[in-house]
Amino acid sequence: MERHVRGALFVDYVRMIRAHKAAPWTRHLQASDMRYLEARIEPATWYPMETFERMGLAILTEIARDQLAIVEAFGHASVEGLLNQYPMLLAPDCPRDTIMRFQSFRSGFFDFPAFETCEISDHSARIQIEYQMGMRAEEAACHQSVGFFIRLLEASGAAHGRVDFASRRWAGDRSTVLALSY
Repeated sequence: MERHVRGALFVDYVRMIRAHKAAPWTRHLQASDMRYLEARIEPATWYPMETFERMGLAILTEIARDQLAIVEAFGHASVEGLLNQYPMLLAPDCPRDTIMRFQSFRSGFFDFPAFETCEISDHSARIQIEYQMGMRAEEAACHQSVGFFIRLLEASGAAHGRVDFASRRWAGDRSTVLALSY
């Protein structure tokens, strides 16, 4: 089954690649991927997840130099743009409701269940992540998600938001689960 990601997320990868013209992108991307670097990316349009994965791995190698802390920082920084496009994602002063809204919005970003909220309370949540990518890409994307959720909790008013891995599929666990506390 072909999977897709919404242009609202895809555009960030395209922008990063465009900004680093000297990098050897053709080493990482297929010819079919390269056409997106010249095209206008529409926020509401669906784009292939396989291209998104290859772009993410290329960015990990060429820009982040395999440093997952940089990937987390990108996830953190990406929240502002998403909140500008989707202000209803944020429930001010209510981290729990913000996480619930994110779960509702999730189907608008991916056409497959990339995230599932397993548990949620007034002070914590557990989110299972399943991007269905290769292990290296999955690990990087999950670290990006850590940064994303930390910033989302901050934006929602969490005074002491924290996000940790409860399990990691790329390290041999059955699934990847993030433990959020706020």
